[in-house]
Formats: sequence, C-alpha cells, structure tokens
Amino acid sequence: MTATTVKKRAATGTLIGLALGDALGFPTEFNDVPSILAKCGPWREMELPERAFVSDDTQMTLALGHGLRTAMDRGLLGPLRLERPLREEFVNWYQSPENNRAPGRTCLTACNLLKDEGRLWQDASQIHSKGCGANMRVAPIGLAPGLSDEQRSGAAQLQSALTHGHPTALAASDLTAHAVRLLAQGAEPTGLIGLLRSYALDNRTRYQERWLGDLWTRSQDPSPEHFIARGWDECLAILDRLRDAVRTVSPETDPCLATGAGWIAEEALATGLLCFLLFVDEPVTALRRAACSSGDSDSIACLTGAFAGAYHGADAWPVEWADRIEYQSELVTLGALWD
Repeated sequence: MTATTVKKRAATGTLIGLALGDALGFPTEFNDVPSILAKCGPWREMELPERAFVSDDTQMTLALGHGLRTAMDRGLLGPLRLERPLREEFVNWYQSPENNRAPGRTCLTACNLLKDEGRLWQDASQIHSKGCGANMRVAPIGLAPGLSDEQRSGAAQLQSALTHGHPTALAASDLTAHAVRLLAQGAEPTGLIGLLRSYALDNRTRYQERWLGDLWTRSQDPSPEHFIARGWDECLAILDRLRDAVRTVSPETDPCLATGAGWIAEEALATGLLCFLLFVDEPVTALRRAACSSGDSDSIACLTGAFAGAYHGADAWPVEWADRIEYQSELVTLGALWD
C-alpha cells in the first residue's frame, strides 16, 4: 500500500484498532499461551468474541478523548485547561457502573483521590506506579490535530501523571503518543524504533515543569532532570531490546518472552510495537499475536491495534468486527472529529 492510501481516517483506524485489540485480548488476559490455544484454537485464527466487550483500557481512552476534546474546544491547550476536564472524566469513569472490567489498582486509587476537588492532582498521583494504565489510553493525544510538540509531550505526560506519576510512566506515555503521531503521518515502520530512540534522547533531561508542576518533589530524586531521566533511560533500554527482537524473534513465539509481559508501561509499549512490527502489512494478524500472549494481553493488543490503525487507517479492520465493538459509535464519533 502507498502512503496516500494507508493514511485514510487514521484517527478512526487508531481508536477502532485499539478497541478491537482490547476486546480480543480481554478474554485471554491472565492466561498462558497453552491455555489460550486450548480455549481459542490456533492463534492465527482467533475470532473476536460475538459480544465484543472491552476493558478499562478502551473506557479510559474514551475518557481521555472526551476530556481532550472539551479542553481544545475551550481554546489553546494548556495544563490547567486540560487538567480540569480530564480530572472530571477520570472521576466519572471511576464512579460509573460500567467500571467493572478489572481496572488497575493505580487508576482506582488515584481517581478516588481526584474526587476531592480541593486536592492538588500532584497529591493524588501515584508517584511509584509505572503500570501500563497511562500509556494504554494516551493515543488520542497522538491524534489530535494542531498541537505543538511541547503541547503534545506535556499533555501526554500530564494525563499519565494524574494517575501514574512514575517517570517511566510519563516517558512511555509521551513515546506512545509520539509513535501514534508518527505512524498517522506516514512514517515508515522500518525506521520507527530509530525515530523513537532519537526522541527519547532529545527529551531525556527535559522536565515538563509547565505541565507537571512540582510532581518530581514527591520522589526521592535530587532534581527534576534526574527524576525524568530515570524514565527515559528505562524506555531507551526497552527500545534496544525491541530493536534486537524485531530482527531475531520468531512470529510463532510468545512476544512477551522478548520484550516483557506488558504489565509495566515501557514493556507494554515495546511488546505492543513488536507485534505491530512483526506483521506490519497484516494488522489483524498483529492483533491476534498480541492477544495470544502470556502477559497483559488486552493492553498489549490495545497498543498494537492503535499503532496498526494509525498506520493503515480505518480500512485496516474487518467491517464485521468494527461494527460490533462495544462503544463503537463513541469511537467513530471521536475519530471523525480528528480525521
């Protein structure tokens, strides 16, 4: 396919792909690969469940997307303008009866604290958590048009910091949004790891003070630069593992063995990217590979779907799958806004 055909409706492709990966991986999460194969049959033939329910990954992506849209409708995107609607959307998700999809403890703890309107968000942030809950939901920030590099990076890190304040969660969220952005703009997947490494090196000691305030002081780090560099260094290390894995890993083996099980932010990013890069021209196969993995299958497949959808656009996904995904109308409405 050429760059002109693959970019069609990249935002819709990203959001639908993310939700499809989530729904495909949700039933296999917490299972090892032999158990998944016993339950689902050959991994290359995995079918989307008839009732294609998603997890908190898609729910929180939608919450972030709605909060971002509200903030951008009010004017130039800045930290205060984004924090208010995001906080509101995250608390609404926390209190929703639909929040029954085995959400992560970090999100639940932080959102419970964010309910207190008098509390600084920095005091709600879970500074020691780098779970994948922040970068699994960040794709909308990579899709929203008209943002500067500083706004995109700051917004990606702020949305993470509302719940996951660990520097690796911040850096992995920033990198995930950047990867979605690059792929939606037509970057060649063969050069993607190099582009992400360059971005990480460029930002390694750049603490986004305008967006994060004094968050770093909740850690034991001697300076904001030291704090944020810890996160970028962990991401650089996993990108090196990813680069080796793309060259050496058999597509038939569990991807988690190469780049990690994905429960933590940098591993979810790397293993999601690995599945995408192993099957660049076969987006549905990439989703199936991600869902048939021994780790955090729904989050890994969710990220794989976001990357594949950003690169290929909405036509990547079978219509009979896309039509029955839970929250389909919300996902399509949000995607159309940014296409």
